[in-house]
Amino acid sequence: MSDPSLFLFVPADRPERYARALASGADAVIIDLEDAVAAERKSLARNTLCDALNQAPASPSPLLVRINAIGTPWHSDDMAATLALLSIGRITGVMLPKAESGDDIAAVRAALAPVTTNIIALIETAAGVANAGAIALAADRIAFGSIDFAADIGCDHVREALLFARSQLVIAARLAKRGAPIDGVTRSTRDETGIEADARYGAGLGLKAKLLIHPAQVAPARRGLMPTQAEIDWADQVLKSSPDGSAVSIDGQMIDAPVIARALQIRNDHNRHSNRQT
Repeated sequence: MSDPSLFLFVPADRPERYARALASGADAVIIDLEDAVAAERKSLARNTLCDALNQAPASPSPLLVRINAIGTPWHSDDMAATLALLSIGRITGVMLPKAESGDDIAAVRAALAPVTTNIIALIETAAGVANAGAIALAADRIAFGSIDFAADIGCDHVREALLFARSQLVIAARLAKRGAPIDGVTRSTRDETGIEADARYGAGLGLKAKLLIHPAQVAPARRGLMPTQAEIDWADQVLKSSPDGSAVSIDGQMIDAPVIARALQIRNDHNRHSNRQT
């Protein structure tokens, strides 16, 4: 599946949760060796991950590993384990946290050679946002670690404070011709209204994908990424009124090529998420 939209984290030291995550309806699962695992359990989590995946058949869904960041005591061992799992086809990619330069991505790619892999760069510091363009060019996709970013710059984790960073990532991904950036997590796992609203807000800015921390977030996040019925009705009206793409007027408003392109995006977004909806 190209450009998955919903990525669900699962702690690496909880292998009993792997199957549930894969069955959750998320588009991809990220087994986490970083934030979800305490420092004293890093080695155990890595061994658990390798044992579980070595004994399991290849996953039908994209399966990635979030390794620990460059410069941490666990990074090199995580890379070795990741390379072994990539070599036998048990995972399809890696997520690099605290990505701050294109060189960070190049170093990971070189360490994993000759295996070809997808690298998602998690941007969650001021340096990462400042270098988002170079990171997007070097990575296969970028994601926003909004909670860590807020802590890094000392701002509240609120939409207004994070708007600039989110917009920077959207522009960087577009210029690099990558898939839409992946928005950060919503901390609440039970507030379906809030989860849906967060996904819809991010999608409205151009972050048409989202990181999740619990299977219960999948359905509301999916709803949030889907166009509203009013948007679908508008898109259908535009496409019906101009089947050949020529400029027309609807209710006194000019409909031309950019408007038709937006209508097509809405219809395609609806079709994609309708097919995946749980």
